Amino acid sequence: MDTSLSPDIALLTVFVLSVFVGIEVISKVSSMLHTPLMSGANAIHGIVLVGAISVTANANGFAIVLGVIAIVMSSINLVGGFVVTDRMLEMFGGKKPAKKRTASEDGGES
Repeated sequence: MDTSLSPDIALLTVFVLSVFVGIEVISKVSSMLHTPLMSGANAIHGIVLVGAISVTANANGFAIVLGVIAIVMSSINLVGGFVVTDRMLEMFGGKKPAKKRTASEDGGES
């Protein structure tokens, strides 16, 4: 009787446990700190994308499908993180100076 755990089951177990741990950790962060925390994690999202690409390059079979899904989802996550960061920085930026009107915009009268 072989009692060893198959690699696919082991990987699935690690994935499910990491999902539960991630949900618990994020749910404990106050809403005031959640957006800066997530936007600051963009560097980690980039590392995840590079890792997904490198693992998929050496995979075969069903692992390629999972790797492509990981690449697509981490790309969406990375781009979304930068969009959120950009919006957040616009909130903290000063008001843009009013654009000076030229004589041609005023109807030619001065």
